This record gives sequence, structure tokens and C-alpha cells, in this order.
Amino acid sequence: MEQEVGESLIHLGNSDGSNSSSSDPVTRVRKLLFRRMLVGIKDGRFFLGTFHCLDKQGNIILQDTIEYRSTRRSSPSPMEQRCLGLVLIPSSCQNSCHVDCSVEEQLSLLKV
Repeated sequence: MEQEVGESLIHLGNSDGSNSSSSDPVTRVRKLLFRRMLVGIKDGRFFLGTFHCLDKQGNIILQDTIEYRSTRRSSPSPMEQRCLGLVLIPSSCQNSCHVDCSVEEQLSLLKV
């Protein structure tokens, strides 16, 4: 089901009807749909979820998200987790972003 939705989103072209090239940022971001993504934010928390959306402002929406946070400031080892579901992470809070994909794909996505 998710694959069908992903394919239908990929077939959405430019509004002028032209085909987008592989270097087009929209095409590269569409390749991230439904991949596992780990986003770190400035307060030290991490969100692991399925990439769902990226808007023009750079806000990321993850679905089926789990939040990870340190329970103590003095010890980085103990991590607490909780299930959140659908989460919007503002671009102003994002510190890092990692996508579950091959090294070649990661290198090509550095330009996004």
C-alpha cells in the first residue's frame, strides 16, 4: 500500500508538464519517501520515524515516530523512549538528519 502511494507521488510532475531531471531537488527528496529517518534536534532529543513530508521552509514530518532522550545529563548511556506517531520537526530545531540508505545514495543526497 505504501509503495503504491509512493509511486503515485513520484509520478506527480512539474506543473508545466516537463519531466524533472535526477538532479532536481524535488526528485531527490521524493526518493526519501517512506524511508527511515533519524532527526536530531538542538535540545539533545532524537526522533526516528518514516519520512513523510518536507515543506518549503524545511520542516520535516515523520510518521510512526519514536522519541529518544537522555534521562540524565551526567550519563549519556541511559536513553528513554516513547512512541509519538506523526511528528512535525521545525527546521529551526533540527541539528542533524540521517537517512537509512546506501552510501552512494547518501553522497547523492548531500546536495539536497
